[in-house]
Amino acid sequence: MQLTQAILPVAGLGTRFLPWTKAVPKELLPLGNQPIIAHLVDECLSVGIREICFVISRGKEAIPQYFYQDPALEAELKRRGKSHFLEQLKRYDEVKFHVVYQDQQLGDGHAILQAVGWAKSPTVAILFGDDLFLGKRSGLEQLRDAAKLTGDDHGAYVALQDIPQEHTHRYGIVTVDTRHPKDERVMKLKGMVEKPKPESAPSTLGIVGRYLIPQSVFAVLPKVSNGEGGEIRLIDALIASLSTTPVHGVHCEGIRLDTGTPEGFREAVKIFE
Repeated sequence: MQLTQAILPVAGLGTRFLPWTKAVPKELLPLGNQPIIAHLVDECLSVGIREICFVISRGKEAIPQYFYQDPALEAELKRRGKSHFLEQLKRYDEVKFHVVYQDQQLGDGHAILQAVGWAKSPTVAILFGDDLFLGKRSGLEQLRDAAKLTGDDHGAYVALQDIPQEHTHRYGIVTVDTRHPKDERVMKLKGMVEKPKPESAPSTLGIVGRYLIPQSVFAVLPKVSNGEGGEIRLIDALIASLSTTPVHGVHCEGIRLDTGTPEGFREAVKIFE
């Protein structure tokens, strides 16, 4: 499976981080020497993706702006002998960035739908900004390697993590059908349920922030509004596709950082210090 395109849904308002996010998108908060969003873009580059679509809301234009070339700034830094400050940004010069807007907060599937007209690759990577993976291989690398192992170029792949039983109500939870004989972390799934109560969760394997989605699942998205304010969720499209599109889970190795809450962000900052 050759990955060439990725969608990054980053339209959320970041209300947990107010008042900071009134002026600065949460995705531009720093982790180490670069913002959160740059870690996601770098993960895309690690698997050869060079076309990236940001799904943003009005007022979050600073996210794509971070990656754009700025000839005036570059010239001024060069004049001052400080062009080394922009060296790390040079790796983005050959990336084709695209921007679409999500004007209503109607679910993660709705956000992805805004970019479907742009996405032409048979399989598209989806990265949600709250999750970062630290380890020998990024989350996307592990999904790509799982696709190579199964040989299924037409299926969907989702990243999984074993989570505490009491936290199942925060995640999409999967039911495993079979495990791959060469790597038990790679599984074929037979079911998924969104945010089940702990006592009714079918397992403790939760979906965490990384997906490889084929065009067949994109085609289902407009049909799966769940009736709760017209919300469209990616997990509902995956569930609806199970009978026609294989869905594989990959129990990812490494440390997952949840930067979606102030508490999780603080822990991530400590790791990157």
